[in-house]
Amino acid sequence: MKKIKKVLIANRGEVALRIIRTLKELDITAIAIYEKSDSDGYYLRFADETVMIGNQPVKDYLDVEKIIRTARECNADAVHPGYGFLSESAAFAEACEKSGILFIGPPSGVMRDLGSKVIAREIAVRAGIPTVPGTESLPPGPDGIALAAAFIDRHGYPVMLKATAGGGGRGIRRLSGREDLKELLERARSEARLAFNDDRVHIEKAIEHPRHIEIQVLADRYGNVVHLGSRDCSIQRRHQKLLEIAPANLPAGTAEAMHSAAVAVAKEARYVSAGTVEFLVDPRTGEFWFLEVNTRLQVEHTVTEMITGLDIVRHQIHIAEGRALDFGQEQIRFNGIAIEVRINAEDPHNNFLPEGGKHVDIYHSPGGPGIRLDGIIYRGYRIPLAYDSLLVKLIVWGYEWNQTVQRLKRALKDFSIVGPKTTIPLYLSICEETHFQERTFDTGYLETHQEIFNYPEPVHYIIEDTVYTAQADESETAPEKAAGPVGKEELLLLMEKKHLTAHEIEILARAGVIRSPIKGKVTKVALEIGDVVLVGDILIDLEAMKMHTHIIAEVDGRVSDVLVEPGDNVDVGDTLLLIQAT
Repeated sequence: MKKIKKVLIANRGEVALRIIRTLKELDITAIAIYEKSDSDGYYLRFADETVMIGNQPVKDYLDVEKIIRTARECNADAVHPGYGFLSESAAFAEACEKSGILFIGPPSGVMRDLGSKVIAREIAVRAGIPTVPGTESLPPGPDGIALAAAFIDRHGYPVMLKATAGGGGRGIRRLSGREDLKELLERARSEARLAFNDDRVHIEKAIEHPRHIEIQVLADRYGNVVHLGSRDCSIQRRHQKLLEIAPANLPAGTAEAMHSAAVAVAKEARYVSAGTVEFLVDPRTGEFWFLEVNTRLQVEHTVTEMITGLDIVRHQIHIAEGRALDFGQEQIRFNGIAIEVRINAEDPHNNFLPEGGKHVDIYHSPGGPGIRLDGIIYRGYRIPLAYDSLLVKLIVWGYEWNQTVQRLKRALKDFSIVGPKTTIPLYLSICEETHFQERTFDTGYLETHQEIFNYPEPVHYIIEDTVYTAQADESETAPEKAAGPVGKEELLLLMEKKHLTAHEIEILARAGVIRSPIKGKVTKVALEIGDVVLVGDILIDLEAMKMHTHIIAEVDGRVSDVLVEPGDNVDVGDTLLLIQAT
């Protein structure tokens, strides 16, 4: 057993601060790294040592060689990868192992096996766990298209195109039968290459209206594996979780079977450290299928900690030191219900557009019984352009469901965040929705409950540093559909504005002035000067946060100017091209 004395955290933001807190409790020196653009990061204030590793936003956090070199120079015994960035990189874990640095996570070989969705499914089959029907990684070119078509002929639509090395909800596309298989395969490969530097994709049968349930496990080097109960992560946007609940509301028999299945998969994979085994569940029958194993700490690990009283990061560290688990399954007790919501600086009314670049003018947080806050927000905080838009995770605990929902509502209302738009009003709207209150929801919740987006925006009045909040009339703030001709005076005023709303960008598009609705990178320009366009034609493809957005023509006409080319970075409101209406 090796006692860890110094840990380098290969991450940033909220998760870095979360890890630092446990390291301090264990009297372990915490080393935080940062990129130049992240030099004012809140988490850096709490670290024992800080090291700038470069000035390339995001790239340096992904530079294995640079992080290993920094760990050596700082005499770190171990590296904790957090979540995101390199946390699921088997190559990073292997580099740590070869350098004699403990990796606080699973062995690299286990990560490599479970990181492949195809191999992970084979492991689940060996463990006797039902899996969703799927293919191996599809070969490139016509052979891959033929194999995908044969699978669809056998199993029918809908199906899911997935990145083989994927995770975190990225690299997933649904095919319902109307799409061009060749085009979507190419796009899926492109997204997989961008997100994971690996363009392998495979196909799985899509399960209609499932619940997304995951089981937290802990495993040591000596074959001891325990589960820490379930989490319901069904409420998602674009396959990424928004709200998580522990434990999941499952019939006793189903819950027990899923707990046993998760432990069986972990043992079959010879898993070590904290991990999460994910399943899809049919809410009507209770039937479940293995989905994947996440080989890292999860963003939502907090709700499990709230109902068990365990510090999962502490146990990750102890396991990395070579200690055996000092408790068995029978000693774990589950108490109450916990809900986590991610307070992001995003505008749900505008397709969750991040509010990068804005400042937090006022910040007051909730407190009281059963409230936990894990975040990096403070008054004056600037929403980063290069990183994610998470401000703070709100975790609430209660004895039973209704009390927990009421506590969540109270805590959300007690927040005062002035400056950026946030997801708080959306969560309040969800709390009022009947199916959520009845605890009956699946992964299609946001698509089937569009009324939750009809919330009024809060309007803040600041008088002598005191925040007064009122609800604007819904007609003032809810998204509008552009209609009618655009007046010349209105057009000139909008052309001069520095900051445009989504509605104003849509107005300009109807006049042939195509502005970017998002901050991202131009991946494709479909037209040249002089080309004729019709309403509905795809003009430009933009990529942001691994998601692609098509810019669509809102007017018939002829392209008079193209101001961008593939590879250009654009901000919200930047002019992309001009169309002379006909």
